[in-house]
Amino acid sequence: MDEEVVLQEEDMDGSWTLLSLLASVLMVFGGSLPYVPQYQEIQRISNTEGFSTRVCLVLLIANILRIFFWIGKQFELTLLLQSVVMIVTMFAMLHLCCTVQNNNQVSTKQHRLTDLNFQYFWKWSAFEDYLLFCFGFTVLCAVVTLLLLDSAVFVETLGSLAVLFEAMLGVPQLLQNFHNHSTRGMSVKMVLLWTAGDVFKTTYFIMNESPAQFWACGSVQILIDVAILLQVLFYSRDTRVKLG
Repeated sequence: MDEEVVLQEEDMDGSWTLLSLLASVLMVFGGSLPYVPQYQEIQRISNTEGFSTRVCLVLLIANILRIFFWIGKQFELTLLLQSVVMIVTMFAMLHLCCTVQNNNQVSTKQHRLTDLNFQYFWKWSAFEDYLLFCFGFTVLCAVVTLLLLDSAVFVETLGSLAVLFEAMLGVPQLLQNFHNHSTRGMSVKMVLLWTAGDVFKTTYFIMNESPAQFWACGSVQILIDVAILLQVLFYSRDTRVKLG
């Protein structure tokens, strides 16, 4: 009898370990998955109108800061790997956007980072400029973190800034949709993937007792996801009415 109980406990432990591993894998790659259909859609229509590259800016800054937050306060390795994967994903989106925009543009005028024209900040023509900006930002963060690493206040502030930027992730897309009165390039399925991912992520933060900044960020993201979903439903209905 005792052996049966031990075997059942071992099976439960094994199942829980497997579920934890699957949850960690989903956590690492889940945040990037919603961008796969968007990447494919931009490729298909050769148009970036429905995607705001400022989403990439927000996520790049948030995840670079999160990496330095991890250096000052080690949390789950899963969340560190998630940041690395997200940074790679955002660079892939930026590279595609630059390629499509350069192929579609009529004017030969190029906007470069070295022009130091704030009007065209994050609207550069060359992908290399985005890489250069992120490299400079990373070096700056590295120097400041190295100098203030022993300060608990600085480390906590760094974490708060990281999740604040991430919490504002959907705001550029929300504003662009409102400005264009359109959600072209977006779909209900895509936004539902975003929302499901943020719900899963927030649940993961709570269950794993991650720093409070993380689950607070996830809660705000869910609210913004719902707002974007309402935009997609509203503008899609408006388009159908006009076509009718």
